[in-house]
Amino acid sequence: MKRVILIALIFITTMATAQMKSSKLNWHTNLEEAQTLSKEQDKPILMYFTGSDWCAPCKMLKKDFFESPEFKIKAEGLVLVMIDYPRRVELLSQEQLDYNKTIIAKYNKQQTFPKIVMLNPEGKEVGRISGYSPTRDTSKHFTFLSEHI
Repeated sequence: MKRVILIALIFITTMATAQMKSSKLNWHTNLEEAQTLSKEQDKPILMYFTGSDWCAPCKMLKKDFFESPEFKIKAEGLVLVMIDYPRRVELLSQEQLDYNKTIIAKYNKQQTFPKIVMLNPEGKEVGRISGYSPTRDTSKHFTFLSEHI
């Protein structure tokens, strides 16, 4: 009986771990690489601009929207790119920080955080949404996705 219980626990633990790994989002940090994938897979690019260590709305949006089961399902049809602009520069390499600044200069000139920019597989911008409500209502963000996927 102990052996059956042990085998069942091992099985459950293995399945739970596999599920957690499979639900992790694949965020890219290089737009050019993401554009190559986007063309190959014929998927739009969702580019997320965040200040991961200082932007309170960015942190809330990450938790409420990007970590939601609904987003994880929709993310299967997207190529995800995260462009971080932290205040603690040690969070990124200098090379990555410089790269992110060039992408911000092109797609987020006003440096509004959080911001989501949607690109089609050809790299043309098809939509953008900025900010996040203190009421933590993600409906506008899900509507944005529905309109652009």
